[in-house]
Amino acid sequence: MTQRRSLPAHAQRGFTLLEMLAVIVLIGIVGAIVVNQVVKNLDKGKYGAGKAQVITLGQKVENYALDNGSPPASLDDLVAKPANAGNWQGPYAKPSDLKDPWGHPFGYQAPGEHGSYDLVFYGQDGKPGGDGYSADYGNWQ
Repeated sequence: MTQRRSLPAHAQRGFTLLEMLAVIVLIGIVGAIVVNQVVKNLDKGKYGAGKAQVITLGQKVENYALDNGSPPASLDDLVAKPANAGNWQGPYAKPSDLKDPWGHPFGYQAPGEHGSYDLVFYGQDGKPGGDGYSADYGNWQ
Protein backbone atom coordinates (compact mmCIF):
# COMPACT_ATOMS: atom_id res chain seq x y z
CA MET A 1 0.00 0.00 0.00
CA THR A 2 1.35 3.37 -1.00
CA GLN A 3 0.82 6.39 1.02
CA ARG A 4 -0.45 9.58 -0.51
CA ARG A 5 1.48 12.63 0.21
CA SER A 6 -0.48 15.80 0.39
CA LEU A 7 1.05 19.11 -0.48
CA PRO A 8 1.39 21.74 2.18
CA ALA A 9 -1.49 24.22 2.33
CA HIS A 10 0.57 27.09 0.87
CA ALA A 11 1.56 25.02 -2.21
CA GLN A 12 -2.06 24.24 -3.14
CA ARG A 13 -3.04 27.87 -3.42
CA GLY A 14 -4.12 29.24 -6.89
CA PHE A 15 -4.57 32.78 -8.13
CA THR A 16 -6.90 35.01 -6.23
CA LEU A 17 -9.64 36.94 -7.96
CA LEU A 18 -7.81 40.18 -7.19
CA GLU A 19 -4.62 38.95 -8.88
CA MET A 20 -6.55 37.84 -11.96
CA LEU A 21 -8.34 41.20 -12.17
CA ALA A 22 -5.03 43.05 -11.91
CA VAL A 23 -3.61 41.05 -14.82
CA ILE A 24 -6.75 41.66 -16.92
CA VAL A 25 -6.58 45.41 -16.24
CA LEU A 26 -2.89 45.52 -17.22
CA ILE A 27 -3.61 43.63 -20.45
CA GLY A 28 -6.43 46.09 -21.20
CA ILE A 29 -4.17 49.10 -20.66
CA VAL A 30 -1.43 47.69 -22.89
CA GLY A 31 -4.04 46.79 -25.53
CA ALA A 32 -5.49 50.31 -25.49
CA ILE A 33 -2.04 51.85 -25.98
CA VAL A 34 -1.28 49.53 -28.90
CA VAL A 35 -4.64 50.21 -30.59
CA ASN A 36 -4.17 53.96 -30.16
CA GLN A 37 -0.75 53.84 -31.86
CA VAL A 38 -2.06 51.68 -34.71
CA VAL A 39 -4.97 54.09 -35.35
CA LYS A 40 -2.58 57.07 -35.40
CA ASN A 41 -0.31 55.34 -37.91
CA LEU A 42 -3.30 54.30 -40.01
CA ASP A 43 -4.51 57.91 -40.21
CA LYS A 44 -1.00 59.07 -41.08
CA GLY A 45 -0.81 56.50 -43.87
CA LYS A 46 -4.23 57.42 -45.24
CA TYR A 47 -3.32 61.12 -45.25
CA GLY A 48 -0.08 60.40 -47.14
CA ALA A 49 -1.98 58.21 -49.61
CA GLY A 50 -4.51 61.01 -50.20
CA LYS A 51 -1.73 63.46 -51.02
CA ALA A 52 -0.22 60.93 -53.43
CA GLN A 53 -3.63 60.44 -55.05
CA VAL A 54 -3.78 64.16 -55.81
CA ILE A 55 -0.61 63.77 -57.86
CA THR A 56 -1.77 60.69 -59.78
CA LEU A 57 -5.29 62.06 -60.33
CA GLY A 58 -3.71 65.31 -61.52
CA GLN A 59 -1.75 63.33 -64.10
CA LYS A 60 -5.00 61.78 -65.31
CA VAL A 61 -6.56 65.24 -65.64
CA GLU A 62 -3.49 66.32 -67.63
CA ASN A 63 -3.83 63.31 -69.94
CA TYR A 64 -7.46 64.22 -70.56
CA ALA A 65 -6.44 67.83 -71.25
CA LEU A 66 -3.77 66.72 -73.74
CA ASP A 67 -6.30 64.65 -75.66
CA ASN A 68 -9.18 67.14 -75.55
CA GLY A 69 -7.55 70.56 -75.39
CA SER A 70 -8.68 71.52 -71.87
CA PRO A 71 -9.19 69.91 -68.45
CA PRO A 72 -12.49 68.12 -67.86
CA ALA A 73 -15.47 70.07 -66.56
CA SER A 74 -15.80 67.52 -63.73
CA LEU A 75 -13.81 64.54 -62.52
CA ASP A 76 -16.60 62.23 -63.70
CA ASP A 77 -15.50 63.09 -67.27
CA LEU A 78 -12.37 61.02 -66.60
CA VAL A 79 -14.54 57.91 -66.17
CA ALA A 80 -17.28 58.39 -68.79
CA LYS A 81 -17.09 60.28 -72.07
CA PRO A 82 -18.76 63.69 -71.94
CA ALA A 83 -20.70 64.95 -74.95
CA ASN A 84 -18.22 67.79 -75.68
CA ALA A 85 -15.03 65.65 -75.71
CA GLY A 86 -14.27 65.01 -79.38
CA ASN A 87 -10.98 63.16 -78.87
CA TRP A 88 -11.76 61.28 -75.64
CA GLN A 89 -9.32 58.35 -75.28
CA GLY A 90 -10.52 57.15 -71.88
CA PRO A 91 -11.46 56.01 -69.48
CA TYR A 92 -8.66 57.92 -67.83
CA ALA A 93 -9.62 56.83 -64.31
CA LYS A 94 -11.69 54.27 -62.43
CA PRO A 95 -14.60 55.43 -60.25
CA SER A 96 -12.60 54.40 -57.16
CA ASP A 97 -9.82 56.82 -58.19
CA LEU A 98 -12.20 59.72 -57.61
CA LYS A 99 -12.51 58.99 -53.85
CA ASP A 100 -9.88 59.72 -51.22
CA PRO A 101 -8.70 57.05 -48.73
CA TRP A 102 -11.54 57.99 -46.36
CA GLY A 103 -14.12 57.65 -49.15
CA HIS A 104 -14.74 61.38 -49.70
CA PRO A 105 -14.76 62.93 -53.17
CA PHE A 106 -11.86 65.18 -54.16
CA GLY A 107 -12.55 68.85 -54.66
CA TYR A 108 -12.25 69.92 -58.29
CA GLN A 109 -12.70 73.17 -60.16
CA ALA A 110 -11.92 74.00 -63.79
CA PRO A 111 -10.79 76.60 -64.50
CA GLY A 112 -9.13 76.85 -61.13
CA GLU A 113 -7.95 79.74 -58.99
CA HIS A 114 -4.36 78.41 -59.05
CA GLY A 115 -4.13 77.18 -62.65
CA SER A 116 -6.15 75.56 -65.41
CA TYR A 117 -7.73 73.34 -62.73
CA ASP A 118 -7.67 72.96 -58.96
CA LEU A 119 -7.70 69.50 -57.40
CA VAL A 120 -8.05 69.36 -53.60
CA PHE A 121 -7.78 66.55 -51.03
CA TYR A 122 -9.80 67.69 -48.00
CA GLY A 123 -8.27 65.27 -45.51
CA GLN A 124 -9.89 63.06 -42.92
CA ASP A 125 -12.99 65.20 -42.38
CA GLY A 126 -13.72 65.64 -46.10
CA LYS A 127 -14.46 69.36 -45.60
CA PRO A 128 -12.54 72.49 -46.62
CA GLY A 129 -10.14 73.78 -43.98
CA GLY A 130 -8.89 71.92 -40.94
CA ASP A 131 -5.68 70.99 -39.16
CA GLY A 132 -3.59 67.86 -38.82
CA TYR A 133 -5.01 64.98 -40.82
CA SER A 134 -8.01 67.15 -41.75
CA ALA A 135 -5.83 69.77 -43.47
CA ASP A 136 -6.42 70.41 -47.16
CA TYR A 137 -3.83 69.60 -49.82
CA GLY A 138 -4.09 70.98 -53.35
CA ASN A 139 -2.33 70.18 -56.62
CA TRP A 140 -0.70 73.65 -56.58
CA GLN A 141 1.17 73.00 -53.31
